[in-house]
Amino acid sequence: MTINRRDFLRLSGSAVAGTTASALGFGSLEAVAAEVRPYKLARTTETRNTCPYCSVSCGVIIHTTGDGSKNTKAEVVHIEGDPDHPVNRGSLCPKGAALLDFVHSETRVKQPMYRAAGEAGFKPVSWNFAMERIASLMKADRDANFKTASDDGKVLNAWATTGFLAGCATTNETGWLSYKATRALGMVAIDNQARI
Repeated sequence: MTINRRDFLRLSGSAVAGTTASALGFGSLEAVAAEVRPYKLARTTETRNTCPYCSVSCGVIIHTTGDGSKNTKAEVVHIEGDPDHPVNRGSLCPKGAALLDFVHSETRVKQPMYRAAGEAGFKPVSWNFAMERIASLMKADRDANFKTASDDGKVLNAWATTGFLAGCATTNETGWLSYKATRALGMVAIDNQARI
């Protein structure tokens, strides 16, 4: 049997195509069906949020399991960048891409912690206790250090011993309200995380 060059290329091409197709699982439908896995995010709930790390305020989508019913506990299974967010358009830096590790970290603080004077370590407290403690310390400091007038008699109304650092993931309206509330108290040192 004589094979010319054209027939040899046809046979070789057919053999390579057949081998490749069978290697990829196209030979039997059972093998293909056995390899199909369900999409892991198909039954999750999407929640949009903001990355907590820096002042860029990248948008993230948090995927959680659980349908929100009474006896189920939601668990974060995946975090990705939000492609519809105007700041990052779906991309995340290395710290933002590792948010899932941050959420599941054993050392993550999940409630307010308080260390009383003379104690060796922190203990968990309620949010009510933390807010009451912060408010009482702020009031005590303002009462002790508020200046109504400068040394030369000019009206001052300033509280310079306590500062306020606002978060970067807030809206302009929330930032404006924070500014007005802290200025009304007389605070001089006011800043925003987005400027740092």
